[in-house]
Amino acid sequence: MSEHRIEQDSLGEMQVPEDALYGAQTARAIDNFPISGIRLKRPMIRALGLLKKHAAQTNLDLGLLSAEATDAIIRAADEVVAGTLDEHFPVDIFQTGSGTSSNMNTNEVIANRAARLLGQPIGSKAIHPNDQVNMGQSSNDVFPSAIHIACAEQLHQQLLPALEQLLQQMTEKAEEFESILKIGRTHLQDATPIKLGQVFSGYARQVELTHERLSICSSPLYELALGGTAVGTGINTHPQFANKAIAAIARETRLPFREAVNHFEAQGAKGALISTSSSLKDCAVSLFKIANDIRFLASGPRCGIGELVLPAVQPGSSIMPGKINPVMAESLMQVCAQVVGNDATVALCGLSGNFELNVMMPVMAHNILQSIELLSNGARAFEEKCLGGLQADEQRCTDLLEQSLALVTALVPEIGYDRSAELAKLAHKTGRTLRELALEDGVSADTLDKLLDPATMTEPKE
Repeated sequence: MSEHRIEQDSLGEMQVPEDALYGAQTARAIDNFPISGIRLKRPMIRALGLLKKHAAQTNLDLGLLSAEATDAIIRAADEVVAGTLDEHFPVDIFQTGSGTSSNMNTNEVIANRAARLLGQPIGSKAIHPNDQVNMGQSSNDVFPSAIHIACAEQLHQQLLPALEQLLQQMTEKAEEFESILKIGRTHLQDATPIKLGQVFSGYARQVELTHERLSICSSPLYELALGGTAVGTGINTHPQFANKAIAAIARETRLPFREAVNHFEAQGAKGALISTSSSLKDCAVSLFKIANDIRFLASGPRCGIGELVLPAVQPGSSIMPGKINPVMAESLMQVCAQVVGNDATVALCGLSGNFELNVMMPVMAHNILQSIELLSNGARAFEEKCLGGLQADEQRCTDLLEQSLALVTALVPEIGYDRSAELAKLAHKTGRTLRELALEDGVSADTLDKLLDPATMTEPKE
């Protein structure tokens, strides 16, 4: 018993670990939700700290909070922002759907730390978690605002820069491979020739468009629910509170946060999060296609396609010596699969905007932030460990191109589709070349030199 203190909330007394900065409500949440052991991610804790910091300063400016209390709250909130108090945020993400447990966790930690900074004991409520730290706020507007802040910061600090670096590497590879001719493939079958550089230019454009769509679709994150309090009406908050606090948050984060146009939408619906998650899924689908293509193009080295040569980053097998596997591509593909699954969870959570409040926000926050983190780290690792050292096997590209019967497509304008198809079938059956058969069919050598030049097939005819 000596290792605990007794705190009291509206439900009565509660044992709290002696050195814990949180209080009774957090202790109840720990008891109520021993579900996964997964806690709020660092960006969410940072965002909650930012909100409490600027709420306190705004309430001081509005004449609602004393200078002494404000200074202590801001100093404590800055420690939350910096991450030095993370051990005091133990609440499981599978908690109350409004995030009330985590909001109160934040209020209690800041209140107790602020009390300690003022020379008062933990649990004394010298700084009150509700009356002072949570002044002018509700979990129902604080928690959705924190999600928006956390997601927007992580997108701009992590994922968008990672995609920019990936785009640069893809563009460089497109230029490096510009002169290499290879066979194209549709339906997993031989198609007309293409330049390897053109293939990578397509990958680069995919990444570029993904970046653009994420930037556009994430812009609604800049609208914050702060100021709506319980149901969107703004009860118990100063009419200037939200605008002033959000402006201060925008200045510190250097992101254009603004008060929600409609607080009832901001708290009852989660369209901005659904849109962001959907764009993250779009990013995952694009990166999966790129990684999977590169994996197949590098298959071999002798009995597969083998047009690309992967850098050897680790031994590929515990039993087969010398084997090199596409491990970086496989890693990224698994990341993408997880992100697609996360989006399904976010969509399902978005269905629970019941009346004036969505009640599945903590899991939405976790899944979106995990998707951003996974895609950021996966894209960086793939760019560094795979694309950076990726090489083309030019001879293999040439050999496969020369073996392909798809070159017969260039004969269509000269001898027609039906006759070209007959020559392709005959070449495949007899093992003879298209050139031999076309010469016997009456096409001149000069014409064949022009028609069967693979390089001319990679661009439209003028």
